[in-house]
Amino acid sequence: MVAQTQTMSKNNQTQTQTLEPITPQTAVELYLEDKRSELAAASVRSHKSRLGHFTTWCEQQEITNMNELTGRDMHRYKLWRREYNGGIKPVTLKTQMDTVRVFIRFVESIEGVPQGTAQAVQSPQLSDKANVRSVMLETEKAERILDYLEKYRYASREHIVMLLAWRTMMRRGAIRAICLQDYSSEKRCIAIKHRPEADCPLKNQTDGERIASLSKDTCGVIDDWIADRRPRVTDEYGHQPLIPTKSGRIHTSSIGMIVYNWTRPCAVGNGCPLDKEIDECEYTSRNHASKCPETVSPHAIRRGSITHHLRSDVPERIVAGRANVGVDTLERHYDQRSAEEKMEQRREYLNDI
Repeated sequence: MVAQTQTMSKNNQTQTQTLEPITPQTAVELYLEDKRSELAAASVRSHKSRLGHFTTWCEQQEITNMNELTGRDMHRYKLWRREYNGGIKPVTLKTQMDTVRVFIRFVESIEGVPQGTAQAVQSPQLSDKANVRSVMLETEKAERILDYLEKYRYASREHIVMLLAWRTMMRRGAIRAICLQDYSSEKRCIAIKHRPEADCPLKNQTDGERIASLSKDTCGVIDDWIADRRPRVTDEYGHQPLIPTKSGRIHTSSIGMIVYNWTRPCAVGNGCPLDKEIDECEYTSRNHASKCPETVSPHAIRRGSITHHLRSDVPERIVAGRANVGVDTLERHYDQRSAEEKMEQRREYLNDI
């Protein structure tokens, strides 16, 4: 046993000697550069944000050489991340640690940390229910928002964004990426295209490309937007965005601000469920709307729209294709129908069996 321990110790020492010194920040930069060829820009930004916590921890621990990292260090990081800045939810911690594990595995491949370090990066074990977010925009609220915009902000930029988000189930990156030439009023459809060279990537890259059909009413609003209210601008790549601002293509953060602003109940005349005085409420500011407890994110609109279509008896494979998501992922992360709702829908097909 002593001989075996001595042999393992010698092996570890030999391995450490073959590693090339590298700082945590440099390792992260190399990792992100490597991922840019595999992931959409938004995904790379998410990885950068998550790994920013890791480099902060390394600075606090005075770790300047990744060669020195051990499995015990990775456990200490997990505990620190769990409690840092007021603590985070288990599902968030899992996402963070999963990214760190992939990162450490990359650093292993460039001889920056000892082999096997990635195996020591442990994520929380979550139940299926705990690993699913359930916040969504309900159908009644969505229709109220669209009715309000139809009446008071017809064919505005906000109207187009909310209309496409709800009726097509698009991610905000896809909404941003649409060019004028991608829209056909005659065929009543929008072609969703992956254009990374023009800073318009899709989350699933070329696998995310598809053509979304539109209703006659939706096309009518888009036609009026193009004819009367759309700014006549071209982006820096020579493309004409369907939804530009006066200075160019709309940013995904601006789409998010529109969603947060217009999902506030008070924005569409429903009053304040929190009994706040509207004129004095800090959430009425466009830049603070996301902090309102009653508002929802762009992803919650997507989840709500998917559930709305499923409740309307649209087949799962049709919804999955339109939303550009796998059926398994749709069932796990998007479908918010109760077991009873699913049973009643199945009854329509099986009532005589």
